[in-house]
Amino acid sequence: MTSSLHERASDRVAEAAQSIEADIFVLVQGDEPMIVPEMIDRAVKPMIEDHSIGCVNLTRRINTNESWHDPNTIKVVTGIDGNALYFSREPIPTSRILGIDNIPKYKQVCIIPFRKDALLKYASLEPGPLEESESVDMMRFLENGYPVRMVETEFDTYSVDTPEDLERIKQIMREDQLTKNYLIDPV
Repeated sequence: MTSSLHERASDRVAEAAQSIEADIFVLVQGDEPMIVPEMIDRAVKPMIEDHSIGCVNLTRRINTNESWHDPNTIKVVTGIDGNALYFSREPIPTSRILGIDNIPKYKQVCIIPFRKDALLKYASLEPGPLEESESVDMMRFLENGYPVRMVETEFDTYSVDTPEDLERIKQIMREDQLTKNYLIDPV
């Protein structure tokens, strides 16, 4: 339904937004199938409360070293103001000084609300070297000086990036109460 030339989901959503009248658009990445409605509510809430916020991402604490070292898990470091400082597929921040068990580690959860003007601004910007190097949409905003507000969620999320991830998600879905309400055939 959108151009096959887009490399980023945010560009795809921006294209769709051009023909839809709305103030806020929410990108929900399809590789995180265990999203619950409360996560979307949580992500949008700061934008409703503060009209100066143009983009929000959910974040979740990383609880395993495996996830922290997994290049498919996008790590994020935030400032005191709650805005993202950097996203990376590498383990950040460093554990060299405080030790791995003594630093807070967070990942990006790909529920990303945008105000329409911020989304269209995003699409008008050229991808920068950090966005291309990390392969993370939000780096385009950070490279150009636009804030990305991070909001922590208490819900666990699981992305599907490998065949092993798919098998894990199938098992989780078999046991998930919300999923059981919608499935006709077992996973």
